[in-house]
Amino acid sequence: MSEGNSAASIRPRRSVLYMPGSNARALEKARTLPADAVILDLEDAVAPDAKVEARGRIVETVKAGGFGPREVVIRINGLDTPWGSDDLEAAASATPDAILLPKVQSVEQLVTVGRRLKALDVPATTRVWAMIETPLAILDIKSIAAAAQDPLTRLSVFVLGTNDLAKETRAALVPGRAPMVGWLSLVVAAARVYGVDVLDGVWNQFQDLDGFKAECAQGVEFGMDGKTLIHPSQIEPCNSAFSPPEAEVARARAIIAAFALPENAGKGVITLDGRMVELLHAEMAKRTVALADAIAARG
Repeated sequence: MSEGNSAASIRPRRSVLYMPGSNARALEKARTLPADAVILDLEDAVAPDAKVEARGRIVETVKAGGFGPREVVIRINGLDTPWGSDDLEAAASATPDAILLPKVQSVEQLVTVGRRLKALDVPATTRVWAMIETPLAILDIKSIAAAAQDPLTRLSVFVLGTNDLAKETRAALVPGRAPMVGWLSLVVAAARVYGVDVLDGVWNQFQDLDGFKAECAQGVEFGMDGKTLIHPSQIEPCNSAFSPPEAEVARARAIIAAFALPENAGKGVITLDGRMVELLHAEMAKRTVALADAIAARG
């Protein structure tokens, strides 16, 4: 399994901000924003005639470091494009926390990239994130998620590309995302089976804060780990939405403490504050506490 789901190694990925690789000022600003992760983008955010220059700028930026606790991810162009192969080699040379692959829709794509990274002697700490943004990816999501079991693929995170899904399926992008509910649930289910984290797609109307908060809340209800963002103003409300509430954390700590009491040793069910609590609740509580502690450790 990937490192994504283990309570012992949990890494907050509440807010993940796309930053255009062609914008030097934005790349510099990425070091100071309170996002859990930044995606330095070579694909959609960069015009064709600016991609080569952006590639060099991103590599230089990542090698310079200074991102603190933020996870640094480079999104490359597809390997079937004129830039993809060179993007992958350049991104690998910068050894970011992860390389984000666009339009992943087969296990073979992940294996191909894994072999390239191995041939380039890229440290295993550089993971692979996969954009899930085509109908074929949705239809084969179980096999794609299962690829995380093969260390060669380095797969640890799914990033939903809801705009591309809408484009490819002709589904409407509407509040509540009713046309996509089944697809999003399938991705989360497959990811959870194989220990892959899931990041929700972007909210396009960044000035509509109420709509954004509603979609963050929906992502939390789906069980997603965080959300991808297009504007810094979205970071704080996103962090708030995907952080466990204080009351939930306190309850989780109480459950863990209750099961640790000598008189409850070996029990599968106990009573706490007049409510029945099972071992499965204790396992859920451990993840809640681990996430809360990991968030607090970021400062």
